[in-house]
Amino acid sequence: MSLSRALRYSVIQRPRFLAELKDFIRFPTVSAQPKFAVDMRRCAAWLASDLRRSGLKGARVIANGEHPLVYASWRHAPRRPTVLIYGHYDVQPPEPLHEWITPPFEPTVRGRDLYGRGACDDKGQMFAHVKALECYLRTRGRLPVNVVCLFEGAEEIGSKNLSSILQKHRSSFAADVAILSDMRIPAPNRPAIDYAVRGSLAVELEVRGPGHDLHSGEFGGAVHNPLQALAEILSKLHDERGRIAIPGFYRRVRVATTRERDYLKRVGPTDKAILEETKARGGWGEHGYTLFERTTLRPALTINGLVGGYQGPGGKGVIPAAASAKLSFRLVPDQDPHEVDRLFRAQIERITPPTVRSIVRSTAAARPAVVSLKHPAIRAAAVACRKGFGSEPVFLRSGGTIPVVDAFQKVLGIPTVIMGFALPNSRIHAPNERLHLPNFYNGIDTGIWFMTALAATQRHSRKPEISRSFSRNVVP
Repeated sequence: MSLSRALRYSVIQRPRFLAELKDFIRFPTVSAQPKFAVDMRRCAAWLASDLRRSGLKGARVIANGEHPLVYASWRHAPRRPTVLIYGHYDVQPPEPLHEWITPPFEPTVRGRDLYGRGACDDKGQMFAHVKALECYLRTRGRLPVNVVCLFEGAEEIGSKNLSSILQKHRSSFAADVAILSDMRIPAPNRPAIDYAVRGSLAVELEVRGPGHDLHSGEFGGAVHNPLQALAEILSKLHDERGRIAIPGFYRRVRVATTRERDYLKRVGPTDKAILEETKARGGWGEHGYTLFERTTLRPALTINGLVGGYQGPGGKGVIPAAASAKLSFRLVPDQDPHEVDRLFRAQIERITPPTVRSIVRSTAAARPAVVSLKHPAIRAAAVACRKGFGSEPVFLRSGGTIPVVDAFQKVLGIPTVIMGFALPNSRIHAPNERLHLPNFYNGIDTGIWFMTALAATQRHSRKPEISRSFSRNVVP
């Protein structure tokens, strides 16, 4: 009866939930830009207040040296599991602004989609769980499981202080499992659970040449241009078959089983679908793998930005004194980002021409993570997706990196259930970001069902109900 009341409340309150989500999105919480620091604090206070209105009376804002955390807990279900609900309220910069149809921080509903920066990443997806908590607390006065909420404001800038906060306050964040919704699903009627995320290593490579900028007429052809030297170095980081040309790089790469590859080919996007989504003229990368496998099962090295020389209008005959590139690795089990860092530095030292000097700076690192599909929380999530969306979930790998998954594993010793509500066309990190509102409402119901199914894993000796399709398709 309490479950049905919570689900009915969810339907009745949809107009208010949407209005509150719009209020949430109106805060310009761009963590990377200092001018929005006041808005970050205002948003954190608003979120804590909303949690208190929902029934989590002790919700509060915690300073952490970056942008504040929002913390809440409800621990009144003895002998029941504890779930840590994670999300982030900070967003990517909205630029280029001229490409937005409506202003990024004036949320607008067009058709069945809500447009605005953060509508999908991650305010809308996170808020679905907040409202799921409210649905139970306002109708029953209690939750079926214990809950800890951790909503941060620095995810988009690397969550540099989060691990130390978790370490320092480990007892406050103690839980059996974490759940986050910051991911895509294939279609509105096709929910998904991600059982693996890639790790990452972000580096900056600077090449220095002459002691100062030079006249290209006087010195062109006599001095090695750092921009040219940088291009030569970068061109040697991949071979002609799309593999990363760093000795020892693939030594620890875990090879996927034939069974898993066959499964992902059945449920993952096709090469054609990926090319249509990206508007690319053709695929590129490591031979012998589909495009989806290249972005999930295999590691990658990407050049994210280049800086050097004159960037203004018109021309300028100059040889710059330095040039730099931002690069990022995506890593797979069992790769160690710190070992990859050492291998990369050694390779750069080998291939840097003697006429210039290279400097490598590492800016961020996170390990890859895999969650066993046999874990009770994954099984509970499968039930929740089926009940919330009305169809069986598929199980996918993600090509992205979520550093907090590694932090939860290392510091708290818990796995993370990754259950997203975004769509492939949500335009995350791009202008005209949007959230499909049926996914938002189904996400609230999925959150309600997840808590119910997770409670069943502890309350009963039997496992929660899993369909034969799930059992048949589960990947080892």
